[in-house]
Amino acid sequence: MNLSFILSAIPGGDPLVYAQAVSHWDSLAKPLGSLGGLESAVAKIAALGGSPDVRLDRRGLYVFCADNGVVAQGVSQSDSSVTEAVARALGERRSTVNYMTAGLRCPVIPVDVGMACAAAPAGVLDRRVRTGTDDITLGPAMDRADCLAAIETGFDLARSAAKEGCDLLLSGEMGIGNTTTSAAVLSVLLDRPPETLTGRGAGLSDAGLLRKNNAIRQAIRRNRPDPADPIDVLTKVGGLDLAALCGFYLGAAYSRCPVLLDGLITCAAALCAVRVCPKVRDALLASHCSAEPAAALALEELDLAPLLSAGLRLGEGSGAAAVLPLLDMALRVYHSGNTFDAIGIEAYRHLS
Repeated sequence: MNLSFILSAIPGGDPLVYAQAVSHWDSLAKPLGSLGGLESAVAKIAALGGSPDVRLDRRGLYVFCADNGVVAQGVSQSDSSVTEAVARALGERRSTVNYMTAGLRCPVIPVDVGMACAAAPAGVLDRRVRTGTDDITLGPAMDRADCLAAIETGFDLARSAAKEGCDLLLSGEMGIGNTTTSAAVLSVLLDRPPETLTGRGAGLSDAGLLRKNNAIRQAIRRNRPDPADPIDVLTKVGGLDLAALCGFYLGAAYSRCPVLLDGLITCAAALCAVRVCPKVRDALLASHCSAEPAAALALEELDLAPLLSAGLRLGEGSGAAAVLPLLDMALRVYHSGNTFDAIGIEAYRHLS
């Protein structure tokens, strides 16, 4: 993987096409900008693809599954057996997000990039880089070669999906302990203390939350990740799911394919990708703002506005799935032909 070449080839969105899409929205018989962020999202997709004719007929949700050695520090209610159980349910199409995507023409593709179980469950794509990460309180999560391999895995999956005609990618994750690694990554990249970023994940007690904060502080102190090098941060205090998601966003941007973020973990990975290449931001859409404390800060740093606010904190790409009907609704309006001229009324004008 020639990362330097890839980064130089990521195009970014076309502002002229963005303006064309906005102009089309303004021609429709409704108050200007009245669909808010949905109008902006469609225009952003148009700019990325280089055409105001936006279609999202083919899409896929990739759920990256991996385990994190830091669970040994009691930072989660659950252990790695739950990662395997949920991944198995995803492969059998009976996890929560499988039901959420039913009828949305959006297959769910779970991917094992670093689970701790003996083998990827049936129905889960096996792209395992290594079997889980090490405990970040004792040393780096992985070595840089493994981190780069996970990034390449995500990149290749996004690029392959785009080559096969995918119009929209959705991203999700499953990995016990990954709210800890995400908070650690964001603590470094945002230069903020863990206490301002760390939430209770799937439901920690006060004592558990204290252990989680202590683990993050110890991991950063021991490993001293370089905030100017996002790959170093992922290597030392991140996880294989985060690294693969980072690569997935690089691959989506490289392929001019828009991608929907989910919650905290995907936002942390997206910030890594944007720090590696700022043009990646043009490919990203924020589905919602997770209830985890760090999520809003990550979205603010990414300069992304969420399309939905419902206090979601499930993971698995559930937030991304939840906004698909909203995007489909917006596109029905966008392609309706219901212009001011068509219905014989005077068009609204921008007055300021």
